[in-house]
Amino acid sequence: MTQTETIPAGYKKIKIGIIPEDWDIKNLGELADIKDGTHQTPKYFNSGIPFYSVENVTNNDFSNTKFISKSEHNLLTKRFKIEKFDILMTRIGSIGDCKLITWNPNASFYVSLALLKPKNKLSAPYICHFTKTDIFRNEIDNKSLQWAIPKKINLGEISKVKILIPKKVLEQTVIARVLSDTDALIESLEKLIAKKKAIKQGAMQQLLTGKKRLPGFSGEWEFSTLGELCNYQNGTALEKYFNNKDGLKVISIGNYSEAGKFVETNAYIDRKYSKELRKFILNKNDLTMILNDKTSVGTIIGRVLIIEKDGKYIFNQRTMRLSVKEKINPLFLYFQINSNKTHKNIVDLSKPGTQIYVNTDDIVNLKIEYPRDKSEQAAIAKVLSDMDAEIKKLQQKRDKYISIKQGMM
Repeated sequence: MTQTETIPAGYKKIKIGIIPEDWDIKNLGELADIKDGTHQTPKYFNSGIPFYSVENVTNNDFSNTKFISKSEHNLLTKRFKIEKFDILMTRIGSIGDCKLITWNPNASFYVSLALLKPKNKLSAPYICHFTKTDIFRNEIDNKSLQWAIPKKINLGEISKVKILIPKKVLEQTVIARVLSDTDALIESLEKLIAKKKAIKQGAMQQLLTGKKRLPGFSGEWEFSTLGELCNYQNGTALEKYFNNKDGLKVISIGNYSEAGKFVETNAYIDRKYSKELRKFILNKNDLTMILNDKTSVGTIIGRVLIIEKDGKYIFNQRTMRLSVKEKINPLFLYFQINSNKTHKNIVDLSKPGTQIYVNTDDIVNLKIEYPRDKSEQAAIAKVLSDMDAEIKKLQQKRDKYISIKQGMM
């Protein structure tokens, strides 16, 4: 006997779930006229009329565009044109990304974009927000041409995509306003995070070179090789010991970001191998450096992580342990190695291969600049660490609002 599904008062059941009685499920083609841009590649100029393409929508950047002549623009917009509160949607390559036009545009667009012109005073912001839902994204993906390279969806299929929508325009408007306000808050946090990162980068350039001294410090700076500042050890191949459950967390190439921040992965070593592999278990304040790079430009090669707990991590092949000696502060060294200047020096030492790599000997002989006074090293590290903590707090706040928005949607 099957259990009957309880439908709350004021709701109704449709194919994809339970929705309010005063909501509809409509094809997008019923809610908006759908057009595509010119199929011919126009002649571009250094200035003129903006010409939009996929990159402008995916990057949310309409200030950096290609340009066409006014005469060609007039020809392309004889039948229809982009207007305020229209929606541009990507349909070739990256598909289903949408941008609500909130300004008065004077622009043309390429065939890689579809133009959605909402009908009957419907809330364009509501429709645009709905395009960010999993329901919409899944439908767009299912209706795309699966064999096409690059990925593509035709206008006819776009028009068949289902949209859940309140019958009352006022409710559409209120929902869109709440989501837009949340978007604005997230965007403001993104800008603040970018600003704080830029400030930190400037502080690193000044403090890690001695160009700017913190109050109370005036002693000399000097250079030493990493081999003089640290004991070092290369990692070992751990793949045969991997499991995805629990144990010692493996530090591998996938754990490094270009900013020297830890990226979580799910590779573990069972602790029953701890005795066999004990010399590769990391200690608090060890640094681990990546010696290979999956990119050709050296985005992560030479980046270091700093270990904050004893006996929790073990390091894999193509990474190196740097155990700091007495005269260098480990957190200062972490920031110094991850600085743009030192990272560039490491990239310059890299060798070509399937993955670019750097030799251990080159790393050991790398020159590092630092103040002799360890209290100055610690003070610099604290300033930069406090900046990191502030950025992390803002990122957590942003992520919280992103989660709240997803829940609301």
